[in-house]
Amino acid sequence: MTINRRDALTLIGSGAAITLPALPLAAATTAVRFDHGVASGDPAADGAILWTRATPATGTADVALDWHVAETADGKPVRSGRVKARAARDFTAKVEATGLQPGRDYHYWFTSGTDRSPTGRFRTLPKGGVADVVMAVVSCQLYGGGFFNAYDSIARLDRLDAVLHLGDYIYEYGPDGFGADVARKIGRIVEPAHEILTLADYRARHAQVKRDADMQAAHARAAFICVWDDHEVANDDWMGGAENHDPRTEGDWKARKAASMQAYFEWMPIRDPKPGQPWEAINRSFDFGDLATIVMVETRLLARSKQVASKGEGIAPADYAPMMAERAQPERELLGPAQLGWVERTLAASVAAGKPWQVLGNQVVMARVAGPDLEKQMGAEKFGAMMAKLPAMWRDRLAAGIASYRAGLPFNFDSWDGYPPARERLYAAFRRAKSRPIVLSGDSHAAWANDLHDAAGTLVAAEFGATAVTSPSYGSLLPGIGAHIADANPEVRFCDQDHKGYLLLTLTPDHATGEFRTVSTVLAKPFQTATARRFRAIAARPDQPLEDLG
Repeated sequence: MTINRRDALTLIGSGAAITLPALPLAAATTAVRFDHGVASGDPAADGAILWTRATPATGTADVALDWHVAETADGKPVRSGRVKARAARDFTAKVEATGLQPGRDYHYWFTSGTDRSPTGRFRTLPKGGVADVVMAVVSCQLYGGGFFNAYDSIARLDRLDAVLHLGDYIYEYGPDGFGADVARKIGRIVEPAHEILTLADYRARHAQVKRDADMQAAHARAAFICVWDDHEVANDDWMGGAENHDPRTEGDWKARKAASMQAYFEWMPIRDPKPGQPWEAINRSFDFGDLATIVMVETRLLARSKQVASKGEGIAPADYAPMMAERAQPERELLGPAQLGWVERTLAASVAAGKPWQVLGNQVVMARVAGPDLEKQMGAEKFGAMMAKLPAMWRDRLAAGIASYRAGLPFNFDSWDGYPPARERLYAAFRRAKSRPIVLSGDSHAAWANDLHDAAGTLVAAEFGATAVTSPSYGSLLPGIGAHIADANPEVRFCDQDHKGYLLLTLTPDHATGEFRTVSTVLAKPFQTATARRFRAIAARPDQPLEDLG
């Protein structure tokens, strides 16, 4: 979907909030509530995007807001301005605060008359010499899947420069969908109480997530750098549709996609689409001084070819060969030529500038992952005992899955493993750019430490996969399966399918360290935070695998 500036202003008000401080505001001044907190995002060296939602007590007129940025939470503002929370944007407001100093913490808030929002905090991007950068990496936060304890933990971190969100901020399912049993048990039933399809539906689901206290605390703690994955629209989506979209009963795919993207740009602290560019093109980069470049890519709606098979789909043996042949077709895409060229140029510029780290924020697991042959790995007796404990439906699915893995089918066709020619094109771009990047991945609901190799066996990158905030994984059904996956795959150094949490990534000129932080439960409070494992890459040894720090 390509839009001009008039379309952007009409549909979502692109850029309007940023220019409004220079305009008169004829808007309602009735009492408002800030039920959804505040958020910041897309930090720059001189500022960041500031977001809130002003819920008017009465009426449907636009709400006039003042915004303020200060050096301390109770300090005198160093920047202020005015913005509208527009009814046409579901009373959300975004403004780009500029004119700030690089590498500094700032605090911000919004007011409407005597009503004041909570106070948030963000850090501008540094310039020049940088000793270190600390980022939390998150993904997959099924609202009904559990409490957002990972965000509680993140909000309490003493040091945090930014949060990288790799997608699945919301899920589209209704109250009987994915994770329904847990949702009913802990009282987190989704709103609206049906699968979301319309703009009003997507707005309501975003609003519910933003009302969560832990979500608000994390947003108030640091700026988020976000990309979407599939569930912000529908499961296993691609350019032309999704596994969880039936046009016969759910309408036009383009209309659903447009509604979901509009709600996303309204409700997330992200820059609005550039005039004349596709809404889908949310790929962008961020420079952390002389230390690192963060490159956020889009792998869902911009160029992705349809998946050969959907996750959880039964595959008949007769379909193995045709599916693998389709998987190998060279024209199949994830990034597309234009985005791939941009990735290469951005990586090359970072390397030429002398930055030791290029970090690729990417939605899906990139490593080659063959499914585990659990019967062979566990032994017939233990495997049989495990199977006997499973519900009949899962026994059948697991047996079918193992049969397909023995035939050479990958663990997940929705990941980069479903697009091997596209992956080789990306690896070639890494080589041409002279970069050995750190690849960050979400989507899988599991933690990963992977050494990535091209088809010739050359090490080209390191991968850290962030586990889910709440979304269930195979470990809830088969505890310990992550170790079997790691044992079955040379590229996989560590896989944890059992725990929820986040990845804490620390970059220094010498090392990139990934710490897999876990929460003891998502079903209750209080909880404990622990570290499952740590791995690091060494800048001076790009040809060496990840170092296991235990």
